[in-house]
Amino acid sequence: MKFTKLRVKVLMVLVFSLLGFAVMGYHPGIEDDAVYLAAVKTDLQPTLFPHDSEFFRLQLQATVFDKSIATFVAATHISVAWAEFLWQFSILFSILWASQSIAQQLFDEPRAQWAGVALLAAMFTLPVAGTALYLVDQHLHPRAIATALILFAIQRILARKRWQAAPLLALALVMHPIMAAFGVSFCMFLVFFLADRTRRPARSGEAAMAGAMPLGWIFEPPSRTWRDAMQTRTYYFLFQWTWYEWLGALAPLALFWFLHQYAKRRGATLLARFALAMAAYGVFQQAVAMIILGFPPLVRMTPLQPMRFLHLVYLFMTLFAGCLFGRHVLKSSLWRWAAFLTVTNVGMLIPQRAMFGTSPHLEWPGRKSDNQWLCAFAWIRQNTPRDAYFAVDPYYMTAPGEDYHGFRALAERSQMADAVKDTAVVTQVPQLGPEWARQTQAEEGWTHFQIADFERLKREFGVDWALVSHPPPTGLVCPWHDDRLAVCRIP
Repeated sequence: MKFTKLRVKVLMVLVFSLLGFAVMGYHPGIEDDAVYLAAVKTDLQPTLFPHDSEFFRLQLQATVFDKSIATFVAATHISVAWAEFLWQFSILFSILWASQSIAQQLFDEPRAQWAGVALLAAMFTLPVAGTALYLVDQHLHPRAIATALILFAIQRILARKRWQAAPLLALALVMHPIMAAFGVSFCMFLVFFLADRTRRPARSGEAAMAGAMPLGWIFEPPSRTWRDAMQTRTYYFLFQWTWYEWLGALAPLALFWFLHQYAKRRGATLLARFALAMAAYGVFQQAVAMIILGFPPLVRMTPLQPMRFLHLVYLFMTLFAGCLFGRHVLKSSLWRWAAFLTVTNVGMLIPQRAMFGTSPHLEWPGRKSDNQWLCAFAWIRQNTPRDAYFAVDPYYMTAPGEDYHGFRALAERSQMADAVKDTAVVTQVPQLGPEWARQTQAEEGWTHFQIADFERLKREFGVDWALVSHPPPTGLVCPWHDDRLAVCRIP
């Protein structure tokens, strides 16, 4: 009987993982993966990126993510592209498996448990208030790995085997320290609220210690270039959020309080305590965030993005909303389930297709893309020397049709600092600020560059190639072009 139930669970989680993957899409090399994927590739091929590796290596000193993926590639002898693809799907499966296990402990009805899993799978790309986060990214990210590990740790705590949670949280910590710190914090609140009332006072010190963990970082006095980089990330600043972003931050905490009351009335003690733990965790972390982001002497801690505690809040809000919907609305009605799955999945698929309108929805390993930027990156990767150093429009990631794909990660060549992704790196690694500012300032007025400007960049920085709009400026030698872009040597 247990084996049959296990097989059913594996099959169901696999189906929802495939469905969630199909809805969210897959886009390696975009956004943060411009940093992480470049690091993985240079771990495997140290001769890559001889001119600019500091723009991803320094940020990744606190994680073993890139080295773990590189080790996996070396051990299995499969390509980086397929390794990331397999890891991405495996993490989606793991998140849903752990979520179903948690739902199973908190909700008696199987239909409620699977409705929660179904909604979570559909909502992988749900934005988290004003934090610039999704529940899960459309590419492999250490945050997703940490999330899966945190969920398994929470499941172990609910099973009253809390010491089994410790190694899981430790692994999450070396994958993504900031998100893991929030995970540890919630786990300690959960331990506190699950404890017998007579034992709670002894636990208060543990919860306070865990809640303070995100504050335990050493910070440095801010520099001018660091402040300039910070100003490009308005979502870092809580007191600049819009009213609806504030609503998105505070409303879920109230909802968990109401869930606590609902569960208590139904006699669902475990769910009631879990909801109360989440509400208390949220209130505490909200207060911590307001102190950090509202007290000027703590400005250097802003890049820790303390409001990202909402990621865990939103994940469980989505899971439990699905569970309650399954319990009270879907029940055993086939047509209601069909409507529910259709509305949630199609509703999330449409904005994802609009967001990446010029790229394949699923960028399978080895799949040829019609995206002109990706075609240019592919030509560069296959036809230029490994030590080539490129000048590129500092705002290229925001260009129409580029879809935020990273040059370094996909072209596998060095580039001068950009004003989009490298800016985020500078907020985390302030010592890069002066060089980032020097390079981006040298690239100002890119759209009007002529041959003399490219020769100046070559003299000052050593760049010998450029990716420019077609037709290119007179004087550049361009061995490849299409009707939009040209890859050119700088004489």
